[in-house]
Amino acid sequence: MISPMPNFTLSESDLQFSAIRASGPGGQHVNKVSTAVELRFDIKSSSLPDNIKSELMRLSDRRISKDGIIVLKAQRYRSQEKNRQDAIDRLKALIEKAATPAKKRIATKPGKAAKERRIREKKKTGEKKSMRGFVRAED
Repeated sequence: MISPMPNFTLSESDLQFSAIRASGPGGQHVNKVSTAVELRFDIKSSSLPDNIKSELMRLSDRRISKDGIIVLKAQRYRSQEKNRQDAIDRLKALIEKAATPAKKRIATKPGKAAKERRIREKKKTGEKKSMRGFVRAED
């Protein structure tokens, strides 16, 4: 049982792990040992509450497919067990991000100094453009 939040837990059956070879530097060791871990988590068939499922689906993250499957590749560490735990921790962080409600935006108005600055800049721009106008020859 994995608990990303105090309210609910994820069962191990929701997570699918597969060991794969890591990419990048590491020499012969990285080429012959499958230490990287790929975690697959199906949002739709998981035991998460419906509101969190919908929030996860709404997140714009390249790790979440259109079918609702989260794919995380963990290859930071040299041991498979550490990479497995790293993938679980990243999944927890993703679920916590979806579970936390977004802050309401409080509409504010510009202050007096900001208004004056804006007017000053507009007048300056207007003067600059008026200087570009047609020049009459004085007789």
